[in-house]
Amino acid sequence: MWAAKVLISLFRVPIGFNTGMYTALDHEFMSQALAQASQSLYLSNPNPRVGCLVVKGGKAIGRGHTQRVGGAHAEVQALADAHANGFDPEGSTVYVTLEPCSHTGRTPPCVQALIAAKPNLVIVAMSDPNPLVAGKGLELLRAAGIEVRCGLLQAEAEVLNRGFISRMTRGLPWVRLKIAASLDGKTALPNGASQWITGPVARADGHHWRAQACAILTGVGTVKEDNPSLNVRDVATERQPWRIIVDSKLETPFDFKVFENLHQSGVILVCGKIDTPEKERSAKALEARGIEVLALPNASGKVDLPKLFSYLAQEREMNEIHVEAGFKLNGSLLRENCVDELLLYYAPFLMGDGVGMANISPLTALGQRQDWQIIDQAMFGPDMRLRLARSRH
Repeated sequence: MWAAKVLISLFRVPIGFNTGMYTALDHEFMSQALAQASQSLYLSNPNPRVGCLVVKGGKAIGRGHTQRVGGAHAEVQALADAHANGFDPEGSTVYVTLEPCSHTGRTPPCVQALIAAKPNLVIVAMSDPNPLVAGKGLELLRAAGIEVRCGLLQAEAEVLNRGFISRMTRGLPWVRLKIAASLDGKTALPNGASQWITGPVARADGHHWRAQACAILTGVGTVKEDNPSLNVRDVATERQPWRIIVDSKLETPFDFKVFENLHQSGVILVCGKIDTPEKERSAKALEARGIEVLALPNASGKVDLPKLFSYLAQEREMNEIHVEAGFKLNGSLLRENCVDELLLYYAPFLMGDGVGMANISPLTALGQRQDWQIIDQAMFGPDMRLRLARSRH
């Protein structure tokens, strides 16, 4: 997976580098643990992306990363890998990108597996923001006589788990809004045609971000205009994200692609009030096909977007939501402060007249603006990608 190679190159530290209690080898091994964690990008939701390395005699003897939900966590997999390779992890140093869990969820607590393995030292990139853990795993390791250090390459570990951290600390998923536009910020021709503004390389990168998400969200307007499948096709993945359609009036046609392949991933159709016999019939017909209908009306009868994202995080355990919507829904999400990250692809041409990025009301003062901070920029064929995170003062 290319993500693992990128992580290794980004996190590699020159030999001889030493900051405080950590050596160059510590940095190198934690970088490898982060590369392991990146293998969970498309895999582990709703669990965090965690990587683990077991090192003995200056050599990695076991590696692991979190598997699909209900499967082995990174520490358990790395310890099993060490045994499979013919090594005893007793006396080793364990590098893990997130504090080992100390509670029983879908699997037993990883901290007990580590204690049973008897390493001398456990180095952790970041503590677990989950209130069920939150330092308890580190305390149990110390109580068992194992030396523990925490904080090595913490920022890099946090980047891998923005969504999980957001869900645990804010009760909200990390919401990423993807837009493909011309240089002058147009996303479609005046007649609505938008396929394709960017090239195949940029579109493949978009599927890389789709694959990371717990769900892909769009609006009924985009479904009617583009008839999208809302699935991952251009990168290999074992797991398809949920599909969410914001449709205040229950107008989504039943025979569109978004309702296909329900065995691969579920569909949630979010509406406003179900207050007419026609809407009740539509809701029942959708549910009969295995499509969830969720009524979350706001005061005006449209979908309460902040309440939707709270529900997705707290009731459905969704960490990241990837949005590919149109002018109107983009504007609503931005106006209601629901977006954490912008994923913008610019194609190298001018469109002139056309549909803009988002339906945002004109400002009367610059103090009303939303500020964004550039995370990174990259080229994908002729197209440029900008990633920006919301500046929260």
